[in-house]
Amino acid sequence: MAVHVDPERREVRALRGVAEWRGRRVLEIGCGEGRLTERLAGLGARVHAIDADAALLRTARRRLTPRYGSRVRFRVGTADSLEHYAESFDLVVYSWVF
Repeated sequence: MAVHVDPERREVRALRGVAEWRGRRVLEIGCGEGRLTERLAGLGARVHAIDADAALLRTARRRLTPRYGSRVRFRVGTADSLEHYAESFDLVVYSWVF
């Protein structure tokens, strides 16, 4: 049985409503398997996606639609130990992370 998350694309409409994503540098903390990562890239963002779980990142890389490959970078990391300069991102997404 196939699972379809958000087939009505409500999440994408909600994301469009909170920010302009096209061309923005976005840090996604806790990207997991990359479901939201791909949606952000689809909205035109350049996404730097981090997660503490390397196995989840391998899945995210494998699942990423090739046309978004140039817009997404995955890396093992946590919010506690970011290796980025201040103000190096336009937006930060941090959801479903504990």
